[in-house]
Amino acid sequence: MIEAIIRWSVFNRFFVLLGTLALVAGGLYSVRYTPVDAIPDLSDVQVIIKTSYPGQAPQVVEDQVTYPLTTAMLSVPGAVTVRGYSFFGDSYVYIIFDEDTDLYWARSRVLEYLSQVAPVLPETARPQLGPDATGVGWVYLYALVDRTGQHDISQLRSLQDWFLRYELQTVPGVSEVSTVGGMVKQYQVKVHPDKLRAYNIPLSLIQTAIKQANQEVGASVIEMAEAEYMVRASGYLTSEEDLALVPLGVNKNGTPLLLRDVADIGIGPQMRRGIAELNGEGEVVGGIVVMRFGENAQTTINGVKEKLAQLQSSLPDGVEVVTVYDRSGLIERAVSNLWEKLFEELAMVALVCFLFLGHLRSSLVAIITLPVGILAAFIVMHLQGLNANIMSLGGIAIAIGAMIDGAIVLIENMHKHLEREKVTDENRWEIVTRAAVEVGPALFFSLLIITVSFLPVFTLEAQEGRMFSPLAFTKTYAMAASAALAITLVPVLMGYFIRGRVRREAENPLNRWLSRLYMPALRVALHKPKVTLLLALLLTLSSLWPLQHIGSEFIPPLDEGDLMYMPTSYPGISTGTAREILQQTDKLIATLPEVATVFGKVGRAETATDPAPLTMIETFIQLKPRDQWRPGLTLDALKQELDALVRIPGLTNAWVMPIKTRIDMLATGIKTPVGVKIAGPKLQQLRPLASNWKCC
Repeated sequence: MIEAIIRWSVFNRFFVLLGTLALVAGGLYSVRYTPVDAIPDLSDVQVIIKTSYPGQAPQVVEDQVTYPLTTAMLSVPGAVTVRGYSFFGDSYVYIIFDEDTDLYWARSRVLEYLSQVAPVLPETARPQLGPDATGVGWVYLYALVDRTGQHDISQLRSLQDWFLRYELQTVPGVSEVSTVGGMVKQYQVKVHPDKLRAYNIPLSLIQTAIKQANQEVGASVIEMAEAEYMVRASGYLTSEEDLALVPLGVNKNGTPLLLRDVADIGIGPQMRRGIAELNGEGEVVGGIVVMRFGENAQTTINGVKEKLAQLQSSLPDGVEVVTVYDRSGLIERAVSNLWEKLFEELAMVALVCFLFLGHLRSSLVAIITLPVGILAAFIVMHLQGLNANIMSLGGIAIAIGAMIDGAIVLIENMHKHLEREKVTDENRWEIVTRAAVEVGPALFFSLLIITVSFLPVFTLEAQEGRMFSPLAFTKTYAMAASAALAITLVPVLMGYFIRGRVRREAENPLNRWLSRLYMPALRVALHKPKVTLLLALLLTLSSLWPLQHIGSEFIPPLDEGDLMYMPTSYPGISTGTAREILQQTDKLIATLPEVATVFGKVGRAETATDPAPLTMIETFIQLKPRDQWRPGLTLDALKQELDALVRIPGLTNAWVMPIKTRIDMLATGIKTPVGVKIAGPKLQQLRPLASNWKCC
C-alpha cells in the first residue's frame, strides 16, 4: 500500500504540490488564529455559586446557606469535589467536575439543582452562578487613580461600577470585570431607639415604610381628547430629602409622623470586605478582567487595552487607568522565546543536512518538509482547540529532530542510486520512484512507531494530563505529518531539487573524518561483545544511585516576570489595621529600583473567583525589564532582599508567582501545594493540633 502511495504521488506530482500549497495556507491561517497563552490551563472544570447574605456572621452563613448548598450539590452528576467557604455576609461553593465534563453542561446542571434548593434558603440570601471562568482567568488588572485629588475613592468606584465595567465586558473573550476597593455610596438611616420607644414604633415598620415608599407602579392608560395617556405612580427615592419625608403614620395629635422625626439620614460608605492600594500612596479602585474559559488570552488582553485607550478620553479630568498586572508580557516572552528556539533548531538542522549531504539542493528537500509538517500540526491544533503555549510548542521542538529523519534517509538513498546510474530527463522520475519505494515503507512505519511513542502520556489524568497532553498531542501530530510527507511530498521534491553533480559519500571530508573516529570503536565492540554488554550493564546500574537521590517536582519553576506577595496574617484583623499594613508593605516594596508598580489587595473582590477573607493580602508586583535591574541581581536575590526589607510583626512573608499560586489554590483550596485539613466538633480542641502541625 505504501509503495502504491509513493508511485501515485510521483505520477500525480502536480496534485501533491497543489495539496501542499493548500496545507501551507491552512497552516498559516491556523498559526494566526490559534489561541496563545503562556502555559496550559491546568484548572479543573468548576462551577461556583456565590451567595450574598448581608450582615450575617460566618457561622450563620455556614448553617443557613453553605451547608444546604454543599449537600445539595453533592448529587450533581459528574461532580467529584464540593468545597464550601463561609465568610461574613458571603458564601462560596465550588463544584469541581470530572475533567471530561463540558463546562456549560455542568453549569446547566448546577443551575437545575440550585433551583431545587433555593426555596429553603433565607429570604435575603441571593445565590448566583459565578462567571464561566477559572481562578487563572485573571489576565489583566488595572487601578483607577486621581493624583490631582479632584475625585475621592467613592467617585472612582462609581466610575468603575457604572462606566468602565460595562464597557470592558463588551470586549470578546471577557467573562467578567470585577471591582475591588473603593467605597460604595449608600443612603444610611440611623434610627434613634428612644424615639422609637416614645412613638411605640417597631424597627420593622421603618424597613417596611422605606420599601413601600421606594416603588414605581403603572396603572394602565386613560383616553383624553382622542389621545391615550399612560398612568404611573413615580415614587423612587432619589435624595436624602425624599427619605426624610417617608411617612410612618400619625401621632396622637393626628400629625403625620415622618422618618426624619425618628432617625438621622445621610450618605455614607457601604460596609466593605476588600481594599485596594497602589505603590503605598493610598487607596485606589481596582478592576480585574476575568477571561472566559477557553478563550485566547493574548487577543483578549489586546482587546481590553484597546478599549481602555478609547475610554481614556471619556474619563473625568485627572482620572487615569494604571496597569498593575498584564499577562500578555509573559505570553509574548514565553512564546517568542520558543519560536526563536524553533527557528534556531531549523537553522541547525539545515546546516547539518548541508554538511553531511554535501549538496545544497538536496538539503532544501529536507528543510522544506519541516515547516510543512509543523504547519500541518498547527491545523490539527486549531481544529482541536489547543493553545499555542510553551508545552504545545515544546512538543513540536522535540519532534523536529525525528521529523527530518525520513527525508534524509530518502535523499541518501537517492544519492546512492545516482552514484550507480546516470540520470536523464527520461529516467529521472523512474529513479526517484525506485529510490523512494526501496526505503519508503520501512521509513513510514519507523516514523509511525516514533509517533505512538508518547501514547503513555495520554493516560495521565487531572493536572498532569492537562499539563503534558498538549506536548504529546503536538509531537504526535508533527510526527504523523512527517510520516505522511515522507511518502508523498519528499519523493516529488527529490525529483525537482536533486540535480547537478552529487558527490559520493566517501568524497565528503566530514564523513571520512567521522568514520575514522567511530569505526575503530565499532570494531572493538563487535570483536568483544561480552565485554561491551558488561560495560553497558555496569553503566546502567551506576545510574540507580543518583536516580534515588535526585529531586522531583510537578513542573520546573517558571519565571513569570512578576511577583506576588502573599503574607499570612492573624485572623480577626480589622479593616483599618489591614489597610495600614497593606499601605506599609506596598510602600516598602516600591522602594526597590527593580519594582515598577505595587498593587496591593486585602480581602476579596466582587467576584466569585476570589473567595479571600479579610486576612488575606495579595500584592501584585510588576517588575521592570531585566536590562534595567542592578548588575548581577537575580530573582532569588531580589526575593531575599524583599524578605529582609518587609518585616511586619504578625506577618509571615511569602513571595510567589501569580499564575502558579492561583493553580495551587484552585487544586488544593489553599495557597500551597501541600496542606493539612483538621476537622472536629470543637474549635478549642483543633487549635493545639494545628499548632503541632505548624511546628512540624
